[in-house]
Amino acid sequence: MTLKKKLLIALVVVAGAAAALYANRLLILQYSLGWHTDWKYPREPNHPVAWADGPATADKPAAQRPPNVIVILADDLGINDVTTHGGGYAAQGVPTPNIDAIARDGVRFDQGYAAAAVCTVSRAALLTGRYPWRFGVEFTPTPGAMARVAGALYADPERLYPVIIDQEKAKAAKDFNDLGMPPSEQTVAELLKARGYHTLHIGKWHLGSTPEMRPNGQGFDETLFMESGLHLPEKDPRVVNSKQDFDPIDKFLWPNMRFAVSYNAGKWFEPSKYLADYYTDEAVNAIRKNKNRPFFLYLAHWGVHTPMQASKEDYDALPQIKDHRQRVYAAMIRSIDRSVGRVMQTLREEGLDENTLVIFTSDNGAPGYIGLPEVNRPYRGWKLTQFEGGLRVPFVARWPGHIQAGTQYKPAVSSIDILPTVAAAAGAAVPADRPIDGVNLLPYLGKERTAQAPRALFWRDGPMRTVQEQGWKLTVTDRPKKDWLFNLNTDPTEKNNLAATEPEKLAQLKSKLQAHHAGMPAPRWPSFIEMPIAIDKTLDQKMTPQDDYTYWYN
Repeated sequence: MTLKKKLLIALVVVAGAAAALYANRLLILQYSLGWHTDWKYPREPNHPVAWADGPATADKPAAQRPPNVIVILADDLGINDVTTHGGGYAAQGVPTPNIDAIARDGVRFDQGYAAAAVCTVSRAALLTGRYPWRFGVEFTPTPGAMARVAGALYADPERLYPVIIDQEKAKAAKDFNDLGMPPSEQTVAELLKARGYHTLHIGKWHLGSTPEMRPNGQGFDETLFMESGLHLPEKDPRVVNSKQDFDPIDKFLWPNMRFAVSYNAGKWFEPSKYLADYYTDEAVNAIRKNKNRPFFLYLAHWGVHTPMQASKEDYDALPQIKDHRQRVYAAMIRSIDRSVGRVMQTLREEGLDENTLVIFTSDNGAPGYIGLPEVNRPYRGWKLTQFEGGLRVPFVARWPGHIQAGTQYKPAVSSIDILPTVAAAAGAAVPADRPIDGVNLLPYLGKERTAQAPRALFWRDGPMRTVQEQGWKLTVTDRPKKDWLFNLNTDPTEKNNLAATEPEKLAQLKSKLQAHHAGMPAPRWPSFIEMPIAIDKTLDQKMTPQDDYTYWYN
C-alpha cells in the first residue's frame, strides 16, 4: 500500500471518529462528570458514623433544660403529598400518618410558604431567617460546565419557547464548590451553639462546599453530608427506579450521581441502605448520643427529589397503585413519613418528646418535570415558579405546652420564620446587626395566643418577583412581560388575573416590590440559564401558545 493510500485511510478513520464523537456528544457530556467524580472522590465501603458522645448522665431532667430542636426538611415534597393538607394524591396509595400526627399534636399552617421556589435559596432563608438576596444568594449554584451540557440537553427543535444560555457568563462562573451562603451569615445552628446546644446536620446542604461554607463552618458541630444524590445505586437489588426520558436533567442525573456521604468533611463512603432510611438510622443514633444535653438536629432529606428511586420494600407495599411512576413516587413519600415516625418514636423512648420542638416542612413545591400532575393540587404551578404550587408547602410543628394541640393556623407563614421561632424557644438572641425578615411564631400558637400583625412576604428570582400581603399576591415577570395579580382570599388557586381590573392594588403592590428590592446587592454569582416553565402542564405534556408560562432563571 502506498503512503498516499495510508494517509487517505488514516484521514477517513479520523473523520469517522470525529463524526461519531459529534453524533454522540450528548452521551459523552452526560457521562463526563460521573467519570470525574469517581476519579476525584473514590468511595469507601460503609462504616459506622462516630457521633460525638454526649454526657453519660444529665445534670437536670429534660423538662428543666432548654428544649431540643429538630427541623426535618423534605426535598420537593408537594402540598398534596401530605394527607394533613388534603393529600388527595398521596392518599390514593400512601397516607402520611406520622407527619399528620405532628399537626394533630401541634399546629398545621394552612398558608405555609417556602421562602423560594428552589432549593438553595429556600435553604439559605430557613437557616438565616433572612431573604437570601440580602446577601447575594438568588440562584441555585450551577457548574459553569453545565452551560455546555445544557445546550445539548435542551436541543429540541420542537420547543415552543427557547432555553436561553449565556456562555460568556458561564465561562466566568466560579467553581461550583465556591458557590454558596457566605460565612458572614449567622445561622440558627450558630445561635443555638452559642446557647450551649450541640448542633447536628444530616443530609442535603447545597449551600457551598468550601470549608467555611460547609455545615462545620456554619455552626454545626457534626455533619453527615450528602456528597452525591442517588438514593441507592441504580442496579442495587433493593431499589426500584423510574426514569423520565422526557426530562433532559433526569437523563443527566442518572449517569452522574453517586451514592455517597461524608462525615465532618472526611472521605466519601457509601451509606448502608436506602438513603432516607440510612439518614433516619443516623438521626436516631445522634438523638440517643445527645439525650442528656440540649441539641439541635437539622435532618435534611434528599427525598422526594429526583432521580426517582424507591426502596423495593416500599414499592412492594403499594400494589394498589398501577402506574409505575406514581408508585415509585408514593413509595418515596412513604419513606419520608416513616422517617418522621421513627424520629418521634425515639424522642418518646428517650423521654424527650415533651421538651422537643419539632418542625417539618419542604424546601419548595413539587416539580412539573416528574410528570405527575396532581402533586401540588389544588394549586397551580410547580417548583421553579412563584405560583402557589411552587411556594405552598407542607408545614407543621409540635412543642407540647407551648403550641396548642390541634391548632389550624391560617395567616401566611414562611420558612424565614423558623430561625426567630427556634431562637425564641431556645432563649437565644437573634442578630441585631442585620435585618431579620422572619418573625417568632410562638406568641400566636399557645393557649394565650395573640393575633399576628399583617405583613408582606417577598420572593425573587432574577426579574421574576412576587409579593403577597393579606391575601393579595402580585408576580411580575420579564419573560413573558406580564403582571399576575390574584386575590387569594377569594381565588386561592390563582385562576383569575386581576391586573387589568384592579389598577390601584396593582400599583400599591408594585410599589412594595420596588421598595423591598431597592438597594439589594448584586447576586454573588450570575444566572446564565433561562428556562421556560409551563404553569399548568407537566414536562411530558406538549405546550401550546395558549398555555400560561414563565421563565426560571438559574
